[in-house]
Amino acid sequence: MSDNPLIMTPERETRIRTRAYHLWQADGEPQNREIEYWTRAEELIAMEDHAGAALAPNPMTRPEPMPGVTVEEAAIQENYGEFPDRFADQGDRRQTPMTKAEERAEEAQEDRARTASAAAR
Repeated sequence: MSDNPLIMTPERETRIRTRAYHLWQADGEPQNREIEYWTRAEELIAMEDHAGAALAPNPMTRPEPMPGVTVEEAAIQENYGEFPDRFADQGDRRQTPMTKAEERAEEAQEDRARTASAAAR
């Protein structure tokens, strides 16, 4: 039997035909729905044959997806009443969230500017 789900082997076709027949019987043998039952049977057989294909890794078992790379949470941007059909943004606002390091650097720069303006008074 082939591992490739795209190759129809006689064994696989027999399994699908049998499963489609059982599904059709279980639904009361409705007329003119052969393709629907064949498709459902194909999907069920594929799931049986490749049960582990859709399993996602548990994030709790791997705290870092890539060793040495940390991902910071993105800050949610606020909507200041601008509408998509109007060009109200004049470039005075950053379009993407800053990283924590950039936020700290900007805060330090603002603090230095405040200190300099207070000293000038």
